[in-house]
Amino acid sequence: MDSTMDSSTDSTRTGNPEITGTTRLFAVIGDPVAQVQAPSMVNPLFVELGTDAVLVPVHARPENLRQVITGLQRTENVDGLLITVPHKAAALRFADLVSPAAELSGGTNAIRRAADGSWQADNFDGEGFVRGLLAAGHNPYRKRIALAGAGGAGRAIAVALLLAGAELDVWDRDMARVGALVSQLEERWPGRVTGSARPRLAAADIAVNATPAGLGPQDPLPFDPAELPDGAVVADIIMKPRTTPLLRAAQDRGLRIQYGAPMLSEQLALYREFFGMERPAGRERLSGRAVTAR
Repeated sequence: MDSTMDSSTDSTRTGNPEITGTTRLFAVIGDPVAQVQAPSMVNPLFVELGTDAVLVPVHARPENLRQVITGLQRTENVDGLLITVPHKAAALRFADLVSPAAELSGGTNAIRRAADGSWQADNFDGEGFVRGLLAAGHNPYRKRIALAGAGGAGRAIAVALLLAGAELDVWDRDMARVGALVSQLEERWPGRVTGSARPRLAAADIAVNATPAGLGPQDPLPFDPAELPDGAVVADIIMKPRTTPLLRAAQDRGLRIQYGAPMLSEQLALYREFFGMERPAGRERLSGRAVTAR
């Protein structure tokens, strides 16, 4: 190796950010975090764009979420937070401004520090999921979707699917949560969303797992692919393992599958805009503090 190679060239070659005293910090917060894929996708993007920043995983249990988020928000070189399970709904209360997507879905997966120091929340899970479906050739328009999970990710995906023209049936172990979600969505999309205590799969075109079931090897299946009709698509938002027990069971049944990773990879362009990752001409680096508030 050429000993005169500068550190920025070396970081570009390796795909790993160079961390110095000027590096801006981003955190992905969840419980657990061993499965998160965002650092391996976002950090190479920081290097590619020449952004002096790094994204790290932060493991925060629910009882410690307030201390973790408020501590990070008071850390002067922290510019943004990505939020994953199970904190997407709870994290909304730490934002000063909430986007329509986050408000409608009742959760956030991205919070940024604005130029004035306020914190702004948005939610890209649903749009990323639908973009992933479309990229794989699975258009949800006028399709019947069976959705497992009425939590943070499920709510965001439900909103995006309805915006894309789908008809939706949602179920969750927490029927109060299902009822609240259906009631809210019915106000905007009357007649296009129903809720149930158990999966209604017999007529579904696409079945989606938006629950944490599948993170652990002993987790039960969120639904049985054997109940789906031939030609149905089974989608899972779990990213690690790539082939979850649900997707393996769907493959064994001869059904088409959609992996979890596209939901995140399709959000990268949205993150770039939201967090202001690009380096404008004439600037050495772009700090998240320079992002213009929406």
